[in-house]
Amino acid sequence: MSKYNYDRLSGQDTSFLLWETPNLHMHVASTQIFEVGTMANEAGGIDFASFKRFTASVLHRIPRYRQKLKWIPVEERPVWFDDSAFDIDYHIRHTSLPKPGSEDQLKKLSARIMAQQLDRNRPLWEIWVVEGLDRDRFAIISKIHHAMIDGSSGVDISQILMRTDRDQSIPEPPEYLPRPEPTDRELFTDAMSLRLRGPLRALRGFQEFRKETDNLRDEITLRTRAVRAAMASQSSNASETPINGELGPHRVFDWWNVSLEDVKAIRRSLDCTVNDVVLAVVTGAFREYLTHRRMRTDELDFRIQAPVSVRSEDEKGKLGNRVSGWLVRLPLDESDPREQIARINETTRELKDTHQAMGAEIILGLMDMMPNALVSMGAQAAAGTMNSIVTNVPGPQFPLFVLGAEMQGMYPQVPLLANVGLGIALISYNGRVCWGFNADLGLVPDLPVFVGMIESAFEKLAEAADVKLSPPDVRAIS
Repeated sequence: MSKYNYDRLSGQDTSFLLWETPNLHMHVASTQIFEVGTMANEAGGIDFASFKRFTASVLHRIPRYRQKLKWIPVEERPVWFDDSAFDIDYHIRHTSLPKPGSEDQLKKLSARIMAQQLDRNRPLWEIWVVEGLDRDRFAIISKIHHAMIDGSSGVDISQILMRTDRDQSIPEPPEYLPRPEPTDRELFTDAMSLRLRGPLRALRGFQEFRKETDNLRDEITLRTRAVRAAMASQSSNASETPINGELGPHRVFDWWNVSLEDVKAIRRSLDCTVNDVVLAVVTGAFREYLTHRRMRTDELDFRIQAPVSVRSEDEKGKLGNRVSGWLVRLPLDESDPREQIARINETTRELKDTHQAMGAEIILGLMDMMPNALVSMGAQAAAGTMNSIVTNVPGPQFPLFVLGAEMQGMYPQVPLLANVGLGIALISYNGRVCWGFNADLGLVPDLPVFVGMIESAFEKLAEAADVKLSPPDVRAIS
């Protein structure tokens, strides 16, 4: 059988399938807000038919969007293969808010859609077109399984599904010719052959590693230390807080945005990184919120997982996951924003020096050789080592359009992990930093309160940095 009939998932991609439970769904999502503009139809709604035809015209550039899962017998590892019965009408959906729909109503709709699991018997994505939003706007809610993308590849996809100009033309798509579906016997035979060739592939990989390494001993020592640092970070549990515990089936979603130039001005004033600014804002907000929830923050070992992309230049534009991560202790015992920045900067420098992200990447690479049971056990063990997730993805600093309609903002949703009731995702877009907050309703019943504390923490940090923020009407995009 031709090896091009299917694609094996990496161990990291597979892990996002294994971690999924009835109350914990591993899809990445976002809510994007557009001006109606040229997308209006004669009845005053959205030209949904044209949107669907435009999406269909670019799917050949994202082959994974027309592939679904199949599991290798005995080995129980998944592969992607072409869906011969692919039906775009299932994946692209049309709905409306009661006019004039508010952003609060859109947030509730987004939360309900995001709380629903994707159908494992079909390609793992959906797009919802939502009309009726006030101020002559509409929204697109997209969800795609984390087994297919990470944050960086998600940005790449968004620039395929949208344009950088107001062009309204819709090209004829190439004919879709699905490749033959592999049989169970073929998958099993290939898997056994691959396993038998494993030692030889490992030897060849080591030989290539030696050729590309100037000092083999130093490189092995560096990688060994990196793995030790990564494992040490997972050796103890974080403090228990009200946002951590067993997750229920319901989600709440909220968002906020701020000028990217304001963030950069704070960075320049405090001589730190943009990510340090983000983590300091998050620190201030969690400190205030957990105090609000009657916790003593000076006694907490509070940690967040911060994903770090390890995608190389030649991997850009490819789907799948190429992400490692840091486990960062936030200084919730510190009230001074400048001191918070200093301690966060010291922590991130130490993480870079110890190459914790490299160590985590090596451990993730070993997932390809691990049985599924060990991968699941690893996820359960890691669940107690963190309190929250904060992911920050650089996005395009130019406007994007759908058939001439300009996107005004995009608010990402990071999937929650076991025991983690609140996740924060950021993406920069066209001069703004868009924050998306995803939470379990039972653990975080007052998410807008936390979002207000994020805004307050940002203002306090700007004041400490002696930075005058843009007026609210300039900062707002929605």
